[in-house]
Amino acid sequence: MFRYYEEVGDMMSLDVCEVSFLNEEKVEALKPLVDQLSGLADLYKALADETRCKLLYALSLQELCVCNLAAIIESSQSNVSHHLRYLRAARLVKSRKVGRQVFYSLDDSHVEALIEQGIEHLKHI
Repeated sequence: MFRYYEEVGDMMSLDVCEVSFLNEEKVEALKPLVDQLSGLADLYKALADETRCKLLYALSLQELCVCNLAAIIESSQSNVSHHLRYLRAARLVKSRKVGRQVFYSLDDSHVEALIEQGIEHLKHI
């Protein structure tokens, strides 16, 4: 049995369970699904920085080197390199070396979908 409480004029509501009942079947079914999300917060941390989002968006448009990325977002190459290392560690971007230049691109289509969905969401705000 659940009790729902909403104070008139208050935007906050509170759900309170009056009976403690553990449904082991539901817990056993859902726990492995929830546990597989470990690391999801790290993904969102990587996306939580505006500079990294700009880099990811630029890379969703085409493969670019550090110097071009720095010019596009009007930042130093050192700053861009720092953020790219973070994004590479988060497996959001990948790199390939051509001579002395390093080119970056999105790691896979899932990253591109994240960026596209975020932009689409912003259009509806």
